[in-house]
Amino acid sequence: MEKKKFAVVLSGSGVYDGSEIHEATLTMLAIMEEGAVYQCFAPDIMQHHVVNHLSGQETNESRNVLVESARIARGDIKPLNKFRADDCDALIFPGGFGAAKNLSTVAFDGPNARVNREVEYVIREMITRHKPIGALCIAPAVIARVIQGVEVTIGHDASTIDAIKKMGSKHVVTSHGQVVHDETYNVFTTPCYMLDATILDIRTDASLVVKEMMKSMEAQ
Repeated sequence: MEKKKFAVVLSGSGVYDGSEIHEATLTMLAIMEEGAVYQCFAPDIMQHHVVNHLSGQETNESRNVLVESARIARGDIKPLNKFRADDCDALIFPGGFGAAKNLSTVAFDGPNARVNREVEYVIREMITRHKPIGALCIAPAVIARVIQGVEVTIGHDASTIDAIKKMGSKHVVTSHGQVVHDETYNVFTTPCYMLDATILDIRTDASLVVKEMMKSMEAQ
């Protein structure tokens, strides 16, 4: 039997200005533990800014999202404009502020956020085919901006929940070890580091969301 293929969309490297590395790595691990495979993608754009992860301060430099994401993918990554929905079975977005700063402007504009056109395109292509979409941490807010009315979770962060509701989407309060499945759009979300967490919690959440996505594919 041919292995299921996930497209993993990254947003840089590092929680404050790119992909959350624990979430990204443990998502890829979970995919392989479920007997599936993955291909990483990232938009070939400049980051909104660069943050020194030791001091937490913005630095006077610029970095490219695709180039930085390649650090996590060990170089095995494609520009997001090369994504083809017919070539994969599922799409998943790890979190990190890059999702809210590079893939979208959720971090700055809340409910009025703009979503990168390539990111919006791949989400809509998967929705059209009713293929599963996963999103961790803050990334569900990006999905909520693209697909008004979708039901997602980011845990219980009040300001983000308010933004999601103002986007016209729905929010379910959750804790670790819980996945929200919107059956209409086949979207799976889990809170990860939007809650206080250890790396063990992230492994649990990433594993569960991938497991639930695999179940949906097996049921089709």
